[in-house]
Amino acid sequence: MDFTPTEEQRAAGDLAAEIFGDLSTPERLAALGAATDADLWKALCAAGLPGAVAETGLLGLVLMLEEQGRTTAQVPFAASCAYGLLGVGAHGSDAQRARLLPGLKDGTEVATGAFARGGARPVTVDGTAGSGRARLIGTVPVVPWLCEATVLLVPDAQRRLWLVRTDEPGVGVAPVATTAPWSAGRLTLEGAAAEPLGDPRPPGRAHDDVLAVARTAFAGLQAGVCAGALARAVAHTTVREQFGRPLATHQAVQLRAAEAYMDTEAIRVTAYEAAWRRDAGLEHATHALTAAWWASEAGKRVVHTGQHLHGGIGADLDHPVHRHFLWGRQLDAYLGAGAALLEELGALLTKESQA
Repeated sequence: MDFTPTEEQRAAGDLAAEIFGDLSTPERLAALGAATDADLWKALCAAGLPGAVAETGLLGLVLMLEEQGRTTAQVPFAASCAYGLLGVGAHGSDAQRARLLPGLKDGTEVATGAFARGGARPVTVDGTAGSGRARLIGTVPVVPWLCEATVLLVPDAQRRLWLVRTDEPGVGVAPVATTAPWSAGRLTLEGAAAEPLGDPRPPGRAHDDVLAVARTAFAGLQAGVCAGALARAVAHTTVREQFGRPLATHQAVQLRAAEAYMDTEAIRVTAYEAAWRRDAGLEHATHALTAAWWASEAGKRVVHTGQHLHGGIGADLDHPVHRHFLWGRQLDAYLGAGAALLEELGALLTKESQA
């Protein structure tokens, strides 16, 4: 395994770091409130970063998402690239790729995935809409960036993936408040017309790959959120004094920071491995689950530590470190409970060992 980024991947990550660092400042985020940063999204698309994912692969996307996480930038980068550019790019038909990928690259189209989580009832097919299309019914309680999306990937109970336009009749979108400002929404499908993504046979193959890609991408985003929270904690404890000494010189503070650093590195390396394996055409579902587990379990530990090391200031809802705390908890919730992820991982490993 070699996780060393290629020249193209490193350049994309560096450019993302520059754009996010320049435009997603604490002052700008405070002014945005819960809104999506439309100007930042335009800048990212004008720089060609979403489109670069086709060349840099999932590992390149993870590197760019780390930079988004460091600044908690409010743009649908992870969702549109994972579910749209990589999902449609890998599994869509020639006609679907020709129709959707140009818009996904330049930002005029935004994609997301309506994957039911936490035991929610899956969407079902209820009749046909002609020309190979079907009608879907069901509800997905929380879909990230749904309020910004123009196209959805929706799995049904048989793990087939369907493309749905958000402006189709029968598609209901209601804003939902989440821990982090993700422009999330509640999706209601009442006989909405949908077309299958590519060739739906064998059933589940595209579903499993897209889910693994999304888990890896959001784990990479969590690595950046944690790195940003830890960087703020280190900066604060270096200058903040207690009993005449910087907080950073106290052993208890050093141990908490060291544990948070190790947790952050574990999230990063497992996300890198899952992304590298997917780009190399290797089995990656178990590795994506491992990355998701680390991002969920370790991620919330790190953002709690980042807030704790700020002392009383960490309780200030307007302090930048609190934004990392909110994002870390939202990513924990979106990726799924650690116990559930381990159960799924164990079942998958058992199935592989018996094959």
